[in-house]
Amino acid sequence: MNKNEKSRRIRERVRLTIPVRVRGRDSLDYEWTEISRLIDVTPYGARFGLSRPTEPGRLLHVTLAMPRSMRCFDHVEDQYRVWSLVRNVRLLTPAESSTAPIEAGVAFVGKHPPASFLTDPSQRYDIHTQGKSGLWTVREDIQTDKRGATRHTIPIEVSIEVFGTSDDSVVSEKTVTENISRTGAAVFTSLNIERGRFVKITSEYPPVSAIAAVRARRVGPDGIPRLHLKFVGSEWPLEGLE
Repeated sequence: MNKNEKSRRIRERVRLTIPVRVRGRDSLDYEWTEISRLIDVTPYGARFGLSRPTEPGRLLHVTLAMPRSMRCFDHVEDQYRVWSLVRNVRLLTPAESSTAPIEAGVAFVGKHPPASFLTDPSQRYDIHTQGKSGLWTVREDIQTDKRGATRHTIPIEVSIEVFGTSDDSVVSEKTVTENISRTGAAVFTSLNIERGRFVKITSEYPPVSAIAAVRARRVGPDGIPRLHLKFVGSEWPLEGLE
């Protein structure tokens, strides 16, 4: 077997539907944990379903009974605990999944998170290089969200619902957009939501629902706070509005 063929076989995905514990931290004040199941795995990454949103570039901590032959460290431990970088997120339709509406693909990046994550868990990262152990190394994603899509100053009536509150109560409000594009929006708000949290934004006309990450909360010259949102896993249709 030549070197390239051996490398390819090591990286092949293995279907392994074992439980996985996923821990995420959207902000300094909000952390969540859920139990899911793997879809498939390699020594360097995995796919699994989630009931709550995340986005590419975020770090998650996963714990699973991964076969020891596939691990890059902790070969004698019962559980494999590894920090993982979200590489892609797919929103599933009800026909595809009734239990986990989100499918996340992650790359394993090590036993410890970067130091910057401890002070800013909303920090996004990108793959840097693959180390000698086979695990990926990461660096801070210094690129800001590019406004490639044109923002339109259109007041659309929407509702905002915050994912994950400390007492599991629903925090929501009805508001309007200040501007919107296919990839993001700014909405007026009375909610005090931290950067890094996730919301569901829904409009009745047009009938659209999307998941968005909070990039910033700022107060405008008129004294009214705004949330700056980045849509995750989908775009907002603007047909008939542009």
